[in-house]
Amino acid sequence: MRAVTKLVSGWTFHTSFSSDLVATAEPGTAVRLPHNAVDLEMTYLDERSYQKEFGYQYALAWQPTWAGREVSLRFDGAMANSVVWVNGQQVAAHKDGYTPFSARLTGLLKEGDNLITVKIDGSENPEIPPFGGQIDYLTYAGIYRDVWLQVTDTVSIANLKVETANELSDTKSATVKGFLANPTQAAYTGSALVELCTAEGTVLHQQTVEVSGAEFSASFEALAGLSLWNIDSPVLYMARVTLNTSAGQDQLSTRFGFRTAHFTTEGFFLNGKHLKIRGLNRHQSYPYVGYAMGQRAQEKDADVMKDVLKCNLVRTSHYPQSTYFLDRCDEIGLLVFEEIPGWQHIGGQAWQDESVENVRRMVERDWNHPSIIIWGVRINESQDHHDFYTRTNAMARSLDSTRQTGGVRYIENSELLEDVYTVNDFCHVATPEWMKGIAPTPLRQPRQVTGLDHEVPYLITEFNGHMYPTKRIDPEDRQAEHVSRHLQVLNKAYENPVISGAIGWCMYDYNTHKDFGAGDRICHHGVMDIFREPKFAAWGYTSQCSPAEQVVLEPVTYWARGEKDRCEVLPLIVLTNCDYVELKVGDFLPKRAEPDRERYPHLPHAPVIFDSRHVNMSDLGAWGMLWRDATVTGFINGKAVSTVKLSGNPLPTTLQVQVDDTVLRADEKDATRVIVRTLDQVGRLLPFLDEVVQVEVTGAAQLLGPELLPLKGGTTGFWVETTGAVGDITVRVSTRRMGEQVLTLHAE
Repeated sequence: MRAVTKLVSGWTFHTSFSSDLVATAEPGTAVRLPHNAVDLEMTYLDERSYQKEFGYQYALAWQPTWAGREVSLRFDGAMANSVVWVNGQQVAAHKDGYTPFSARLTGLLKEGDNLITVKIDGSENPEIPPFGGQIDYLTYAGIYRDVWLQVTDTVSIANLKVETANELSDTKSATVKGFLANPTQAAYTGSALVELCTAEGTVLHQQTVEVSGAEFSASFEALAGLSLWNIDSPVLYMARVTLNTSAGQDQLSTRFGFRTAHFTTEGFFLNGKHLKIRGLNRHQSYPYVGYAMGQRAQEKDADVMKDVLKCNLVRTSHYPQSTYFLDRCDEIGLLVFEEIPGWQHIGGQAWQDESVENVRRMVERDWNHPSIIIWGVRINESQDHHDFYTRTNAMARSLDSTRQTGGVRYIENSELLEDVYTVNDFCHVATPEWMKGIAPTPLRQPRQVTGLDHEVPYLITEFNGHMYPTKRIDPEDRQAEHVSRHLQVLNKAYENPVISGAIGWCMYDYNTHKDFGAGDRICHHGVMDIFREPKFAAWGYTSQCSPAEQVVLEPVTYWARGEKDRCEVLPLIVLTNCDYVELKVGDFLPKRAEPDRERYPHLPHAPVIFDSRHVNMSDLGAWGMLWRDATVTGFINGKAVSTVKLSGNPLPTTLQVQVDDTVLRADEKDATRVIVRTLDQVGRLLPFLDEVVQVEVTGAAQLLGPELLPLKGGTTGFWVETTGAVGDITVRVSTRRMGEQVLTLHAE
C-alpha cells in the first residue's frame, strides 16, 4: 500500500545557487515548506530581489521498507523553473510554476542520508509562460506549495477520473477511470476494487474489474438516492480504488459530485436551472510571503469569496491555483473558472508547446472538481492565434468532454474557437454619468464584441479594476464612484439574458511590478484591501444576497464634515437588501428612501440612494455649524431589522483585534489571519486615525511581516504562522492611543 508523507521540516535554504549544491550538503538556513525565497515588503517591493536562482536541500534518510518499491517526490508547485537532483543525479526538471511535478528517486537511493537538491530559478524566463512580455502581477520565487514523499509498489495508480451521466435523473450514472503508473514496465496480473462512497467513506456501491495495461474503468448505472452538487447544497461523493496486482497493492481516492453546467445563448444553467453568475477574480498572493501560504489560508479565501462577498463564482486569474483552494470551493459550493498561466503575451513555438502542456497538466490535476465549470484555454487578453488556440482547445476537449472551454480576450471580433466567448469588458467610463444626465454604458452588447450575426454563449470575465483603482483611504466621493461602477456593470449583466454573468476585477489588492499599479507598487483594484478587509465596494456584492441569508446595511460614508465638496451629505448611497431605509439626522424627522430601481432596475437588490430627488439638506438638519449624529435603519416587511449609527463626534474608543482561528496545527506550516480595527464609540471604523500598530507574537508561532504596522483607513492586518512547536501562542496588539489587546491561540 502507498505511503505519502508531507515534507514540511528539515529543508535547508540557500540564497543563491551554485553547482556545489548539486552533490554536497552545504550550511544554510533551516526553513519549513511552503516557503518564499525572499521576505517581501508591503510597498515599494523590488521584484528583482527574487528574480534569480535559489537552492533548497533535504537529507532523505533511507528506509529498509523502500527496497524494491517506487519512491518519488511530488511538488505541488514551485516558482518558476525547477530542477531536482538526488545524490548528484538530475531526476526532474519542470518549467511551470503553477502545476505539480514529480521526481522519481527509485534506484538512486542509498543506505543512510540521500541528498535532495532543488534549484529554483525565479527569473522571468521568456521561454516559460506567463513570461516573455509584461505581467501586472508578481511570481514570487520559492517552493511555495507542499512537497510529498510517495512510496508505492512497482505498479500503482497514477490518477483517477470520474465521469458522471444522467445527473438530473433519479437514477444517475458514473464511470471511474484509473490510470496506472508502471515506470519499470513490470509484467503483472491484477484487479481493482472500485467503490463509490459518501464523502466520509461509507461504501454505497462497489464492483471489481480486471486490470491489464495502462488504464481500466468501472461503470455504475442506475444509481438511486444520490444528491446533486449545487451552490446551496454541495453534496460530494468519493471514488475509492484499491488496486491488487502481482506487483503489489495500492489505493487512491478522489472526491466528485453529480452536476451539470452549461453556458448557452440564454445564459448559464447549473443542474438545468438558470443562474446568473456574479463573481470576482482572485490572485493567490499574500502580504510579506507572496505565494507561500498553506491550506488554512487558501481555504479562508474561498470562504471569504462565498460567505463574505456572496459571490457564486471565482476566476483563478491567471493560472491554476492551490488544490486546497479548489477543494474548499467544492465543499462550500463556489463555482470556478480555471485558466492556464499567461497575460497578454504569446511566445514562440517552444513557449506555445509548454502552454499546451499547461492545459494538459491543469485538466488532469483538476478534472474531478465539481466546482470547476469551464476551462480557460487562452492566454488572458492575448491576440488571436488560430493554430495555437486550436491546439489548446483540442487538448482540453480530448481530456474532458464534460466541460466547455473559454478564452479570455478584450479585443472585439476575436476568432471564437472556444465554446464560450469570454471577454474582459473595460468600456465603463462613467464619472458617474447618471449625475450628468447621460445614460451609462457599462457593458458592450455581445454582438458588438463578437462581431457575429448570431448570439453565442457569453461571459464577462473582468470589469472595473484598473479602470478605477480605489485605495481604502481614498476620499468618500471616490469610494461612492467605485461602488457605483461595480453595481452598474452588474446591473447591466443582469439585464441581458445572453450574458451568463460578470466577474469583477478583483477580489483584493495585490503587489505588482514597477510598470503597473499605484506608486506603492500595489494594484488597488480590489473590492477588498490586501488583507481581505472590505472596501465599500465589497458591500455592493454582499448586498446582493437574500436577506434570509444575511441582512446587509452599509452606508457608503465616512460621515465627516468636509469629506464631500461644499460639505454636503448627499448623495448618500446605502448598500442594502432591505425593503427600504430611513435616515435620521440629529433630532430631525427621519427620511425614507426605497431601493433605486430607476438606476438599477435589474439588480437583485438595488442600493438605496438618498439625494435631492427625495431629501432636502435642510430637512436633514445637516447644514449649519453643528455636525450631528445620524442613524440609518433598514426595514423588511415594515419592521426594523438593522441599524447603523454614525457619530457626529467620532473618537477613538475600541481597539478591535479579530483572529480567524484560535487553534492551529503544529505539524503543518499553518497560518491564520488577524485583523486590527480602530473603532469609534458607535463601532464604525476611524478612517483617518494615523496610528502605528505594534504586534508581538510569542510562544509556538511567529509573526509574518514587520512588528510595526501602519493603519490604513482605520484597519490593518497580519498573519501568525506556526513554527513546529506545540503550545500556547500569545498575540499582543497595541497602539499609542488605544491601549493593548491580547489574544491567546494554541498550536497542537
